Amino acid sequence: MIRGGRSYVSSPPAFSNDAKRLLVCTANTVSIFSTSTALQISSLEGHTAPVTTVIVVPASSPANNILCYCWTASLDGTIRYWDFSVPELLKTINIKIPIYSMVIPSLLGLPADSNEKQPNLFAYVSLKDTRETVSNKHKSKSEIPNGQICKCNLTESRLVGGVTLAETKVPEPITISSLGKYFGITKHQRLSIWKVPDTETERVVLRKITLHHTKRMTVLAFHPIQRIVAAGDSTGRILIWRGFGDKIFASREGLVSRKIMSNDEEKPGVRDNDDADSCTTWHWHSSEVNVLFFSSDGAYLYSGGKEGVLVVWQLDTGKKKFLPRIGSPLLYYTVSPDPSLSSISCADNQIHLLKMPSLEILKSISGIKFSCSFPEEYEGFGSGVAFDHSSALVALRTDNYCVQFYSLFDDRGISEVQVCERNHQPGDDVTVVVTLVALSQDGSMMSTVEVKLAEEGIGGLVCLKFWASESQNKKFTLSTIIYEPHRDARISAVAFHPTRRVAVSSSYGGDFKVWVCNDELEQKDVMLQSSGWTCHAVGSYKYYSDLFSPLEAVLKKAITAAAFSADGSILAVAAETVITLWDPDKNVLLAVIGETLTVLPLNCAVEKETLFSPYRKLLSFYAPLEYLVAASRGSKPQLSVWTMSKLSISWSYMLRVEAVACAADLSSFAALALLPESSKCQESIGTTFLGRDGVILLFNATDPVPVATWSARKAKGGALAFLQVSPSSIEENISDGKPPQTLLAYMNSDHEYVLFDPYGEEIHELNVIPHKDLVDPEERRQFGYASIYGELPEFELKRDQTSWVPSVPSEKPWETIFSGSSHNLPPLTKLCSAFLESLLEKRTTVVE
Repeated sequence: MIRGGRSYVSSPPAFSNDAKRLLVCTANTVSIFSTSTALQISSLEGHTAPVTTVIVVPASSPANNILCYCWTASLDGTIRYWDFSVPELLKTINIKIPIYSMVIPSLLGLPADSNEKQPNLFAYVSLKDTRETVSNKHKSKSEIPNGQICKCNLTESRLVGGVTLAETKVPEPITISSLGKYFGITKHQRLSIWKVPDTETERVVLRKITLHHTKRMTVLAFHPIQRIVAAGDSTGRILIWRGFGDKIFASREGLVSRKIMSNDEEKPGVRDNDDADSCTTWHWHSSEVNVLFFSSDGAYLYSGGKEGVLVVWQLDTGKKKFLPRIGSPLLYYTVSPDPSLSSISCADNQIHLLKMPSLEILKSISGIKFSCSFPEEYEGFGSGVAFDHSSALVALRTDNYCVQFYSLFDDRGISEVQVCERNHQPGDDVTVVVTLVALSQDGSMMSTVEVKLAEEGIGGLVCLKFWASESQNKKFTLSTIIYEPHRDARISAVAFHPTRRVAVSSSYGGDFKVWVCNDELEQKDVMLQSSGWTCHAVGSYKYYSDLFSPLEAVLKKAITAAAFSADGSILAVAAETVITLWDPDKNVLLAVIGETLTVLPLNCAVEKETLFSPYRKLLSFYAPLEYLVAASRGSKPQLSVWTMSKLSISWSYMLRVEAVACAADLSSFAALALLPESSKCQESIGTTFLGRDGVILLFNATDPVPVATWSARKAKGGALAFLQVSPSSIEENISDGKPPQTLLAYMNSDHEYVLFDPYGEEIHELNVIPHKDLVDPEERRQFGYASIYGELPEFELKRDQTSWVPSVPSEKPWETIFSGSSHNLPPLTKLCSAFLESLLEKRTTVVE
């Protein structure tokens, strides 16, 4: 099994002591990247839930920079100690409570004398409190604290009992100063800051101060030398408190001594008599501040947010400079032991390595780019994902008007295609949406659909584009632009012919168009420059309705999906609740199947949207049997298989199907279905699916019983595809047994994916589940005998509950030879001899 597409920016990364490696939290693992090449070199695997914190143990001297030890914390409730140079797990601490953040102050202080006995190592963790107490029984869920800041003894592998530093509504991230003397959290409109004692024990009480503000604070940072703390709020302001803790914290740390202010009027900007000398406010960001960090010498303060701009503030003067057009909202800023190198994590799943102090981007660690700004009306049926089945690539639309090509085997980006020439800035209003991406079967052609959103009902525009690429790479060039291909109607689907340069586009306006490439001459490994596309035919499906006047009685059905058969001889088009079959060359209607009994008036909402994928299965050389797999949505969703020879339905399930994929050899197909949302069904199958919301089913067309079934997470908006792979391409990834020829790819709504052999006997990371619980009990339909007389009572064969005892052959086999089923009788030769022995029973000789 191959996994990938995980987020690189779920938690802050950490540099190694020599700054040559970057440790990144990626789901349940920690991926280690080279800072010189930005390629992954190893990983730390062992956690069973997402890793939330990685802390590299600092070297006690420059000569020890080669030491590679780190601590990790995870939502699985464990803290682990690693040697990431091997990599090897050295220690595991299980506190059995999900950990959202962790700091270890003593690691950042001065190294202890090696001749002295090392004291216990303590960590402070932000936990999710799952315990039910008596005081919380009469509170609502919003009033019950869900987070805690606790102390953990890493040396003795346990939480320190009775030590709870704070309670929060949700688990908050913990921020620590560079020398480990202070740490704090943001708590609504307050900052809570603790001072770490010079000598830590379990009984020591940490001193705490609170700083107040009028807005919700989002991030904080400590000055590396002076007693200064900065915080960003939800409105984009940055607040800087100087001399915090003069009253509560002792001034014996060796910091610059300050006069303890007793008169509130001498404390400018400080609210509620807070323990600070002054508070200064800076404001440049237009939205909440996510990144805040001081430079190593404390002279500069770095800030960033949704605008995608890194602002560098001069602390003494307040002057600023910018690193603009990073391209995505900023999340984390991480410094390295090398003062000339740092990293910044962005919301589009990229980590940029920066050269300091010029802020030049040296390398980028890029995962699958997130696409989170699309309106809901343009989401559906995985329209933003297209698979290249032969190359194991996936094409995904991104926020910056691009299509990203991502290698599923290598788990890295290959290239990007700029769909529309627009400057993208984070936070800008969405004016253009790339709604559809489609690839040809060999991956040499691509089609995209972009929609310019109308402003107050004026100015909307739909654009269909065709792209071509060379056979050796995915650098697509634009071939043809078609404005308003279906007038002002939105395009619902685009599909390519399996063997020719022909494509079909369908629209909700009620028509479909067949497009043909003008120049179909091919030269080996040479891309032709003139290869425009023109409309070959236009088709629609109309019906008569007696609900309207004779002039308006002939209505068009909205075309919701289209697909070619395996050989390209038949074009299947879904017209709302009707599936129509066409000859794509002659544009002739061949057959109509699935006609609904209810005619929808023109002003009614479409009840179903159909997604289908036709394929052919050869039963013999003389009688090919064709099937059509259709999936419909609406109030009565359905997955159905149609027999093309009889133009009738073969079998169906009432399932909410999100995606359908057919195997390369056309022998089977897979469907991704959503689990029912009713409370009754969730109660009955909740223990089976363990929090998963979808299921993957593998079928043969002739058999309604699934061949295999797997549960899936984040299935809504997911996608499926069968990949044709050569053994050499996956030899490095799959080492146990013979590499499969076909892999099934599942990508969830967060673009995390898994590749596995659907025909293999063992799949370790996906749970096999029974298929009887897939349909909501309230929506199960009855057929045949059950629809007339009701369901028969289930017959359960009760096994003998007596304990098992060993058995020996009977001395009289003829007494039991006829017991049991008739098909289990022994051969005739043994049967005759045993029967004759039963008639001529031997008499036992008694010796006196």
